[in-house]
Amino acid sequence: MSTGFRIAGPPDIKIVLDFMRSFYAIDGYAFDEAIARRALEQFLENSALGSLWLIESAGIAIGYIALTFSYSFEYHGRNAFLDELYIESAYRGQGFGNQAVQFVSEQCRLLGVHALHLEVERTNFAGQALYRKHGFADHGRHLLTKWLVK
Repeated sequence: MSTGFRIAGPPDIKIVLDFMRSFYAIDGYAFDEAIARRALEQFLENSALGSLWLIESAGIAIGYIALTFSYSFEYHGRNAFLDELYIESAYRGQGFGNQAVQFVSEQCRLLGVHALHLEVERTNFAGQALYRKHGFADHGRHLLTKWLVK
């Protein structure tokens, strides 16, 4: 299993959108391609926002991982969010998720990120196990969100 990570760019927008559509469908999230495309284009144009890598096996894109940056006094400065991790169903359970989390954790260290956060659905037990294996812990708080623009 040869896994690679390639920074995504404008030529990859279609495949990332296809992956996003599949990812969002897993939990029944709404997916509006026009909105997702605008957000993705903005993100890829501004490296200060974070990075998005395609996950590849034998040179074929099988998923993606998105890292977004933030700043927090509580977390001593720059921190990041593992915003999305998606692997095509045919490739799940083969270690690609482990490699992706290790990869993004190392990228964070190189980028001076002090803490890495993520969200995982309460019913996604496989995801929770993967993330706990890599040192993520539930800090007993609730993430609250207020949409300002839709």
